Amino acid sequence: MSIIHALSANSGRLVRLTFGPGLRRRPPAQAAGHAKLAKARIIMLGGGLIIFYAVIFGRLTYFGMEPRDDTSSIPAEHVVASRPDIVDRNGELMATDIRTVSMFAEPNRVVDADEAVEKIAQVFPDIDRKSLYKKLADHRSHFAWLRRQLTPKQQNDILALGIPAIGFRPEVKRFYPGGRTAAHILGYVDIDNHGVAGMEKYLDQQGLSDLDSTGLTSQDTLQPVKLSVDLRVQNVVHDVVSDAIGRYQSQAAGAVILDIHTGEVLAMASAPDFDPNDPQADGGKGWLNRMSNGTDEMGSVFKTFSIAMAIDTGTVKLSDTFDASAPLHYGGFTIHDDRDVPRRVLSIPEIFRYSSNIGTAKMMDKVGMDVQKTYLTRFGLLSKMQTELPEVKAPSQPKVWKKINSITIAFGHGVATTPMQTAVAGAALIDGGKLIEPSFLPRTQEEAEKTETMIVKKSTSDTIRYLFRLNGEQGTGKSADVPGYHVGGKTGTANKVIHGVYSHKLSFNSFLAAFPMSNPKYVILAFIDQPLTGVHNLNLAAETAAPMVHDIISRAAPILGVQPEFGTNVLAAY
Repeated sequence: MSIIHALSANSGRLVRLTFGPGLRRRPPAQAAGHAKLAKARIIMLGGGLIIFYAVIFGRLTYFGMEPRDDTSSIPAEHVVASRPDIVDRNGELMATDIRTVSMFAEPNRVVDADEAVEKIAQVFPDIDRKSLYKKLADHRSHFAWLRRQLTPKQQNDILALGIPAIGFRPEVKRFYPGGRTAAHILGYVDIDNHGVAGMEKYLDQQGLSDLDSTGLTSQDTLQPVKLSVDLRVQNVVHDVVSDAIGRYQSQAAGAVILDIHTGEVLAMASAPDFDPNDPQADGGKGWLNRMSNGTDEMGSVFKTFSIAMAIDTGTVKLSDTFDASAPLHYGGFTIHDDRDVPRRVLSIPEIFRYSSNIGTAKMMDKVGMDVQKTYLTRFGLLSKMQTELPEVKAPSQPKVWKKINSITIAFGHGVATTPMQTAVAGAALIDGGKLIEPSFLPRTQEEAEKTETMIVKKSTSDTIRYLFRLNGEQGTGKSADVPGYHVGGKTGTANKVIHGVYSHKLSFNSFLAAFPMSNPKYVILAFIDQPLTGVHNLNLAAETAAPMVHDIISRAAPILGVQPEFGTNVLAAY
């Protein structure tokens, strides 16, 4: 045992300290080693803390400097690709962009994916939670769209939830004030504001999509695109077409109004249709534009073209007659007339007025198949129509023309065309024989004349005008006439082909009309597909399609500035 004497700090007396065996004094070298080890441990601990806080500081700095896709860091004019407004011929707005936002997440910064899903579902109960969780839980991802094109209220509701790593990116949403009114003309855009159909797609095809990809399409630099459409008239046509489906219990309906001197489309509607503000709402049932992208046999409307070519070639004269007293037999086929057609010798005007299949067939037999094909091609009825609208279908015809094909095509069976191109060909026969391709953009008469093609002589056009007015006053077109506007035209009731066989109950009805016949300015073609009833409980064109034209003209003619004329004998002028 060791004894050490030391002075007490308090009393100054000598104090004896005694150490047991376990409290022996360490050698100086050993004590120094322990001191160094303790110092090293302190240095290591301090260094680790420095590194730890340095990493945290570095991550915070990284997140603070990292570009973010939210409204505070991305100026709208640099990220939002805008489209030009679309207006009608009078400057009325038909399509425009509205500002909106879309919600996104940065999954690598999401703290609790489950909590975020629950909160977001409070604002969007219909959201796919499983898909949303998968996006938010992917911590390798730096960006994911969660919801596109939110309303201001939805954005405010999400902001109030205070969910980390959720941001909003400014975008534009296409808005169509008229809804369904001009759906098949305007078309629609996808979620990224790219044109999918109609004139919206046409604009992209003209280079708008290229500007979009370069970020040059801002609202300040794009001028409105003006269409040839008159929105007032478009409303009329859309109303009549939409109403016709229910009124005649039909599958579809449509109509178009053309300016025969310029080829401008003043109005066009096809039903069923869709709302371009929400094109997916009906599952795509109304997407088909039957006016330009659907083909059907036009029936007796084709007699207009058959008589025109017969007159134009000099093969027949207006005073010529054909015996329609008995059916015709070609091979195994029999051609007969409806029961309302007189069974006797008929003149050319009577063949047109009574819509005689037998008389037309005999006339075409005299014209010849080669001449018929040449003229139908010249009329634009055997080739794809050219216009701005992307949705245009090519007509169909027999692969090999035989005599029976030529005969049936003469009265509208065997060639299927679009209603639009039929109207265009009809306009040419009314407008002095000048074929002008239709346009959905404004065009002056001088501009149209540079593109027109003469397809028949003016004298032939005068004959067709006479026949149109004759049928409007005395024939199947009487139900389309509007007092003072002198409507003329030709009806067509074509049996529908169902599973390769002509139906005796279902038909495609159309009426090709022009007005005013004293000085024709406009051509209208209206159709009704598979009507089950009509004005007098008959489902013929005279009881369905012709009344549609009557309703359109009675409402649209005053808007177009056509002055009614009373007490004028139009037939006497021919």
